[in-house]
Amino acid sequence: MESTVTTEPSKNSAAPSRPGYGQLLRTRGAWTFLLPGFAARQPFAMLTISIVLLVQHTTGSYGAAGAAAAATGVSMALFAPYSGRLADRYGQRAVLIPGVLVHVLSGLTLTALALAHAPLWALFAAAVPTGASVPQVGPMVRARWGVKLQGSPLMTTAAAFESVTDELTFVFGPLLATALCTAVTPSAGLVTEAALTLVGGLLFAAQKSTQPPVTGESGHARVQHVSALRVPGVRVLVVTFLGIGSVFGGMQVSLAAFTESIGEPGLNGVLYGTFAAGNMLSGIVCGAIAWKVAPQRRLVLGYAALALTASALWTAHSVLLLAALGLLVGMCIAPALITGYTLVEGLVPAGARTEAFTWLTGAVALGQAAAVTVAGQLEDRLWGGAGFLVPMAGTVLALATLVALRSRLAARPRTLTVARGVGHRVPVTVD
Repeated sequence: MESTVTTEPSKNSAAPSRPGYGQLLRTRGAWTFLLPGFAARQPFAMLTISIVLLVQHTTGSYGAAGAAAAATGVSMALFAPYSGRLADRYGQRAVLIPGVLVHVLSGLTLTALALAHAPLWALFAAAVPTGASVPQVGPMVRARWGVKLQGSPLMTTAAAFESVTDELTFVFGPLLATALCTAVTPSAGLVTEAALTLVGGLLFAAQKSTQPPVTGESGHARVQHVSALRVPGVRVLVVTFLGIGSVFGGMQVSLAAFTESIGEPGLNGVLYGTFAAGNMLSGIVCGAIAWKVAPQRRLVLGYAALALTASALWTAHSVLLLAALGLLVGMCIAPALITGYTLVEGLVPAGARTEAFTWLTGAVALGQAAAVTVAGQLEDRLWGGAGFLVPMAGTVLALATLVALRSRLAARPRTLTVARGVGHRVPVTVD
């Protein structure tokens, strides 16, 4: 049965305040998927730095470490949208359980191969399934909020809360991975990442009551599914998030190389933690503000600040200066991420938003993968700190694209036929 759903702007959208985080977290049943979901999110934040530190330790090359991490990131970026689409179609549990098992097995295989000093092609062979099977828990949590809060003014607060949670993940994940790899053993980061994936992923999948409903395909007419990537604004956001990924990847490799060059590898976690803390703190503030400036303008202004601060990283030659610049760069990332995810709400119909979120998540992973590869090569072949040129180039190019195509970020009335459950296609009118 087909129906037309019309989404209209809330009459209170311009109100100076909105329901706060406290009210959101008192939503019945929310913690049953938030806690395991947080643990299962760690792979995205821990995986790249864990691979870089392990492979660099076993090979002595940042270029090889960046290439291995890039293979994981590229496969994650390519498979993330399909994972989101399959979750919409067959249910999150059906995708999560096999995905978690594949990720754990392939991640442990990658660890064993690196410790055995296997050739680079063997590391690539294990890295591809490791990245492809990373659980897309962030978009899945956002989808569960949509079920819990359908029609509620708390939806905007939930979108901000999820972005803040992503930033919090990038505070704890790299810090934990770096501490384990430097203080325990170089393989401890990947092993812990696999354990968190297994426990958090399976516990998250077990929360059936909050899973978005899945309908049977039989008895419903088949209508061509419209991909979220066909929305022009989503493509602009993908390029924007590629630039953000270049910051994450470039910082991870370059900070590791910088701290090793001064004989203080333990400072890597401190410096990256400072960067991530700025990210998280600005995310909390940004998510709590009832903005009066249009999100399109906020994104352009915020991204310009990100490009400016990222362009100064390569000039830093002291720990204190690098920490200060890293803090500023981190403070500029969260507003861009939150605003980008907020724009999805107006650009993409509800039935295609999970896929849209995975495209953005995949774009960050792809930008990160390209950045660790290029930054690793620059660190090996040029001067120490040359890898910081990657965040500068990535953000400047993305900013130029964003400014040139910013008009495509404006929500326009349109009717799209989108997937809603399995085989259930409904035309959705977005006003």
